[in-house]
Amino acid sequence: MNKRDFPKIHFYDQDFVDIYDKTWNWLADYWITPQSGEVSPDGYFVYPQDGDYILDQTEAVFASFFLVYSNRNYPANKNIDFFYDRQEDSGAIRWRYNAKNKKPVLDKTNPEGVGLPLFAWAEFNLYHKSANKRRIKEVMPILQKYMDWLEKNFKQENGLYAVPHESSTMFNSPRKGTYYPIDFNCCMAINASHMSALGDILNDKDLSFQYKKMYFSLKTRINSLMWDSTTGFYHDLDKNEQRLPHKTIAGFWPLLAELPNADRADMLISHLSNPKTFGTDHPFPSLSRDHEMFKETGEGYKGSVFPALNFMIIKGLEKYQRFALARECAIRHLYYVLEGLSPADGKTNGDLYEAYLPCKEGPAQLQRQKIFPRKHYMHSIGLSTIALMIENVIGLNISLPRKTVDWVIPNLEIMGIEKLSLKRNLITILSNKSSRGWEIQMESEKLYYFTINILDQKKKTLPIPSGKCSMLIDKL
Repeated sequence: MNKRDFPKIHFYDQDFVDIYDKTWNWLADYWITPQSGEVSPDGYFVYPQDGDYILDQTEAVFASFFLVYSNRNYPANKNIDFFYDRQEDSGAIRWRYNAKNKKPVLDKTNPEGVGLPLFAWAEFNLYHKSANKRRIKEVMPILQKYMDWLEKNFKQENGLYAVPHESSTMFNSPRKGTYYPIDFNCCMAINASHMSALGDILNDKDLSFQYKKMYFSLKTRINSLMWDSTTGFYHDLDKNEQRLPHKTIAGFWPLLAELPNADRADMLISHLSNPKTFGTDHPFPSLSRDHEMFKETGEGYKGSVFPALNFMIIKGLEKYQRFALARECAIRHLYYVLEGLSPADGKTNGDLYEAYLPCKEGPAQLQRQKIFPRKHYMHSIGLSTIALMIENVIGLNISLPRKTVDWVIPNLEIMGIEKLSLKRNLITILSNKSSRGWEIQMESEKLYYFTINILDQKKKTLPIPSGKCSMLIDKL
C-alpha cells in the first residue's frame, strides 16, 4: 500500500466526517496474508472467523465500490482477481473460497457454489474510477467463460435461471419453494447489461450486441413472469412458474437492473416508504413487515437491515432519478450506523456491524448464533460510510475516462471533497457560503468537465481548468 492520504470529505455533520475517517483507518487491520494470519499490504481484504479466512464473491464485488476511493492505498480489484485466478476449465467460479488453501467452500444448500453474477458491474465501475482499458481486455475472456458456464448449467427453457436462493447469501430468508430467484435473475440481467457496456468500451460490436440481446431477453421474461400488479412487487417463482407470496428485499434488485417501466417503478418504490411493508424507521428491512415471520429483532434475513442491500436499493433509486429519496435514505441509514457505534445509553460499547435492527437503534440479533452480526464488519459497512457518503450524501459521480465530475446538490450546504485522486490528478470541490453568496471552490492539476445540478433547478456543464478557480451559484 502506498502511503498516500485518503481523500478528505467536508460535511456540516462532523459525526459523518469522523466515521468516514475512522473507516479508512480501521480497514488496514483486514488486509491479511491468510497463510500467516499477519496484517500485510500484500494480503487480501478478509474477515477472520474461527481461524479461517473465507473470501466471498458478493463481498468482493461490493467492497470494490468503496475501495476505489482510497487514492490507491488499497487495491480495489485484489479480491476480485483472486476469484478470476480460481476459474475452472468449465468456466465455473465458486461463491466462496478458503483463502488459506484456495479451495472452494461448498455446502448442501448450494452444492455448485454459484454466487450472484456481478463481476461485470464491478469491472464497469472500476473502469470509470481508473480508466484502465487494458484491464477490461484482460478480464473479458474470464467474464465470458463465466457467463457461458452459468447459461449452460442454470438456464431453463423459459429463459430464466434456476439456482438455490441461498446463492444470494440470504441464509435464513423465508423463501421456501423458490426455484427461480428474483435476485439471481436480476443479477444476470445487470451483468449482461454491463458486459454489453464493456464490449462498447472495447469497440467490440458483436460482443456488445450479444449481451444486449441477452439483457433484453431476461428483462422481458422477468417482467412477464415475476411482476405482480396486485402487490406492486417482483416475486420469486416456484418450479411451476407460480409467483410465491413472500416479499423480500430481493424484490428490489429489478431497480438496479432497470427492468420496471415508470409506472411499475413508482409502485415498487412506494413500498420503501410504506410502513406496512419496507418503510421501517431504519431503511430497509430484509423482509416485508406484513410477512408472518418478520422479526423486529432482525433474526438474520427475517428483518435485519444489511448495508450492502441498502447500497443496492439506493443505487437502484438513482437509475430512476430519485436522487432526493436516495440521499434521504442514505442519511437516515448512516444515522443508525452512528447510533450503533455510539449507543445513546452510554453503558454499552458500540461497533460497526454486519446487520442492524429495522425499527430502532442497535445491532440485529439472531437466536443461538453468537457470530451474527459480525462486529467491525468493514467489508460492507464501507459501502455506507464511504461510498454512499461520497456519492449520495455529498452527491459526487466521477468518471475518469470521460473526464467528468457530476455533482447533484439537493440542498445548499457546506460540503465537498478534498484531494481525491483521479489517476494522476488530485481534485478538490467544496461548496461554501461567502459574503458574495454560495460559492463552489475547485482545484485540479488537469482539465476536466464539471456538471452541477442544484436543487433540480439549475444544471450546467463547465470545463474546469488546471489550478484553482471558483464559481458563484447565483451567477450560473
